[in-house]
Amino acid sequence: MHTDSATFWENHYSRLDPDWGTRPNTVLDGLVADLAPVPGRALDLGCGHGGDALRLAALGWDVTAVDVAPTALARVAERAGAAGLSARVHPVRHDLARTFPPGGFDLVSASYFHTPVEIPRDQVLRRAAQAVVPNGLLVVVDHASVAPWSWQAGQDVEFPTPEAALAALRLGDGWRTERCLAARRTATGPEGRSATVTDNVLALRRTA
Repeated sequence: MHTDSATFWENHYSRLDPDWGTRPNTVLDGLVADLAPVPGRALDLGCGHGGDALRLAALGWDVTAVDVAPTALARVAERAGAAGLSARVHPVRHDLARTFPPGGFDLVSASYFHTPVEIPRDQVLRRAAQAVVPNGLLVVVDHASVAPWSWQAGQDVEFPTPEAALAALRLGDGWRTERCLAARRTATGPEGRSATVTDNVLALRRTA
């Protein structure tokens, strides 16, 4: 188990093809179209190479794009500039186990917020929920199966059900569940390999 999140992810992105992860997550894209069609302020946790952040900005959202890896954030900034989106994409470095961006957001997204580094993940997601303003949306999309290119490939991994993932957030009153389901899709890995995978999809509306 890796223990230094900043070092692990910086090494990861330094070695990774800069074009990997630059396309938006189709699951998030569909949820935003259905449940949050009016742009506002968005927070993208673990933004990587910025596929989601850039897509949201192109739709008119003002996006705070958070990652722990400076290389990833520099690439997000470069792509935002090339796309004419610098005014709406704000790459910010945080180790979310230690610090969290201030303010309230109409949309908080944690897409595939998984890591081999030991972090208080549930605690981070609960803090993410606190950052959602009333009538805002929290979206959590998790892996619920192991892709062939995953660091978990070949391991016997037990994934929670969507209902268990929702219960782990311990949101209490003041939330409405818009989506809580396991969804299958075709995914493409870093070397162009395709596989059918399953995601746990949570979309939760803050009502108070």
